[in-house]
Amino acid sequence: MDDESSIEEILNTIGDEHARTVLASISREPGSAKELAERLDLSQPTIYRRLELLEENELIEDRTLVADDGNHYKEYTCNFNSTVISLEDDEYDVRIFREENLPDRFTKLWDELGVK
Repeated sequence: MDDESSIEEILNTIGDEHARTVLASISREPGSAKELAERLDLSQPTIYRRLELLEENELIEDRTLVADDGNHYKEYTCNFNSTVISLEDDEYDVRIFREENLPDRFTKLWDELGVK
């Protein structure tokens, strides 16, 4: 992370017990807010606040699914493999390691080239 406020935001986010609990749960198995509330025995408002916080810091991602009854809902998943927090010369550094698959990398490269 380049920006010190981003480092503070990441540290504050992972410093929140409920945010860590939600993140740990969806790193094992993706889930909707309702599923997470049941799985973790937390209220849905608590879950939604932590999901929003995790999304703001780009630690999770969501995808929209359609239920059997036709209603839409979001399923959340962790979007990184590991993170390293280091302290050197009184400065923190946070590195988040994400695994990109080849099609996603190709699409990103294609978009950056502006090829239409």
